[in-house]
Amino acid sequence: MKPNRVSVFTALFAVLWIGLAPAWGANKDMVQLQTQVQQLQEQMTAMQRSFDERMGVMKNLVETDTDAVNKMANALNTLQTTLQKQQTDSGSKSDQLSGQIQALNDTMDEIKVRLAKVTKQLEDMQAAQQSIQATQATAQAQQQAAASAPPPDVLYNNGLRDYNGGKNEIASQEFSDYVKYYPNTDLAGNSYYYLGELQFKQGNYQQAVQSYDQVLQNFPSGNKAASAQLKKGFALLELGKQDDGVSELRHLIQRYPHSPEALQARDRLRKAGISSTGRGNS
Repeated sequence: MKPNRVSVFTALFAVLWIGLAPAWGANKDMVQLQTQVQQLQEQMTAMQRSFDERMGVMKNLVETDTDAVNKMANALNTLQTTLQKQQTDSGSKSDQLSGQIQALNDTMDEIKVRLAKVTKQLEDMQAAQQSIQATQATAQAQQQAAASAPPPDVLYNNGLRDYNGGKNEIASQEFSDYVKYYPNTDLAGNSYYYLGELQFKQGNYQQAVQSYDQVLQNFPSGNKAASAQLKKGFALLELGKQDDGVSELRHLIQRYPHSPEALQARDRLRKAGISSTGRGNS
């Protein structure tokens, strides 16, 4: 590709010197111009063929081609200016060359558009590759962290032991580590529930609601689902969101009508003077 460009630029600079020739050499200059235009047409055809073959090249090659195209476009503009200066001496041949140069300009514009599309495609590919690499790096970091964590049953039992022993801060860290390293196991739902319980005890009701929601959304058939919904209703009431809290407790009673949690929900609503069914006071 480079030798072709060198020959094109050499031809163009030779043409520029023609504009400085005396008027008596106009005919000879016109022949040289016509020869150079034909060479440009051949080079343009070769350049188009090369472009089609290099659609998948790296971005730096595309940028190099773009730079070359811009230089050639500038050279064509200079050539056209030179030709216009000689129109008075060249007659019909000048018109013919002018048309050929215009065709070259049109082809050059088309190549620029195609180069811009390829550049955009390469940028998109690069962005996608970077996104994949970032995802892989995150996954690798998680795998390495999980490899260094205690086994899931050991980590969960430690958290449960410290929770029952009143070591709330340690238990909170252990349950947090569990859902971090083993988020898809059945005990992850229990861990979220106990995190909610610890947050509820500390008065962090909004965080507790989020932890209970993790149980209800991701482990709806787990053994802590009813308890999580009950305590979510209580946490909402503590936050002053009475309508949401009452709705949560009524939904619990509907879903688990004979459960101990349903009994607690009815008792809480009864003490507040609120119907457990929404049909009037209980």
